[in-house]
Amino acid sequence: MTGQMCWLSSFGHDGTKILHIRTSPSQPWQSYKTFRGAVPDYEIPGGSKGWATYQKLLREGWQLISSAEGQATAVSHSLKTA
Repeated sequence: MTGQMCWLSSFGHDGTKILHIRTSPSQPWQSYKTFRGAVPDYEIPGGSKGWATYQKLLREGWQLISSAEGQATAVSHSLKTA
């Protein structure tokens, strides 16, 4: 299974970016922590949340989407479901 990954803020535009994933472009973004294939984060103070999972999924052929595009699709998806 492959999908898409994106670094998005956990609190709108003003938060630390963490890895978000989706298995299909029609699905909403979800935190990597809720993904069954996630791996534990590296124990590095201040390290990126989701970096280890990102590396794993990238090797598996997942596509990286820019933060700007990911944010736009997140907003678009939330408007459709509202």
